[in-house]
Amino acid sequence: MSEQKIVEIFLVAENRLLREALIRLLTKRSDIRVVGANVYSTDVHQEILASRPDIIVMDSSGLLSSKANLIPSLHSAIPDLRVVMVDMDPDESTFLRAIREGVVGYVLKDASATEVAATIRAVAAGEAVCPAPLSMILFRSVAQQMTFPTTLSLGADLGLSQREQQMVELLRERLTNKEIAARLNLSEQTVKNHVHHILRKVGASDRSTIVERCFSPRTQIRAALI
Repeated sequence: MSEQKIVEIFLVAENRLLREALIRLLTKRSDIRVVGANVYSTDVHQEILASRPDIIVMDSSGLLSSKANLIPSLHSAIPDLRVVMVDMDPDESTFLRAIREGVVGYVLKDASATEVAATIRAVAAGEAVCPAPLSMILFRSVAQQMTFPTTLSLGADLGLSQREQQMVELLRERLTNKEIAARLNLSEQTVKNHVHHILRKVGASDRSTIVERCFSPRTQIRAALI
């Protein structure tokens, strides 16, 4: 019989109570070993590189802070590293941003100790895990992104760049600047700048008019002929 592999994890969370609760929870598991724990800081990156864990278990605060590049930078240094996120609420924009940055396991605050441990083991085994209610959000997001190649041309003859045409797609969904920023992994100010440029190029006075002009039958016919 083969020896059970021990999964080594590093905890990163701003909330001390959450860190201590996760440490107590996970150290009771014979197949999981906590090799480090810390808050988001300038030192945590080096601590993780030194311990080289199999998995990082983190909360969402770091993803939403200025240190949100932690996951991509760690993946560059440790390609096999996997990330599990513990989030407080099922927020759609946070969830999708986490997926885009490389999170492959996602659990919510109401998850049991058994569910958290099971998620860690599944991720260590190469699986991706998310709560059932969030699965529909993920499928819908992928489906919407898959429509971009067929609809991106709709604003091309209006002088819109590919990024601006993606913005129009999201404006069509009536997303706010904050929601668009999360969807495209941009800053909210960058989104505001893009929307301003689109308004000027399309000759529109508001967001609804942008969508109306880009998706009018006349525009679609012109785009189909390009």
